[in-house]
Amino acid sequence: MSRIRVYTTEPCSFCARVKGLLKARGLEFSEVNLSKDPIGRAELSHETGMMSFPQVTVDGELLGGFNEVQAAAESGRLDEMLAA
Repeated sequence: MSRIRVYTTEPCSFCARVKGLLKARGLEFSEVNLSKDPIGRAELSHETGMMSFPQVTVDGELLGGFNEVQAAAESGRLDEMLAA
C-alpha cells in the first residue's frame, strides 16, 4: 500500500480541500501540520524542495498541491501512482 503524506498549515483552505479530496476517494494519509511542527518545515523543504501548502507526496514522490492532486485524480495518474 502506498504511503501518502500531506503537508499542511493553518489556516489553509486548499489544505482542507486536498484532504477532503483524498478522504472522498477513501485514501488514508498522514498529515504533517507545519503550523504545529517546525521540524516538519525542514522535512518538507528537504523532501520536496517546496515551501508552499499543501504539498502531497506518494511514497516520497512529490505529487504537488491541491490543483496537481485534483488533476492527477481526474486523469488517473493518482491511481497509477498508488498502484505502483
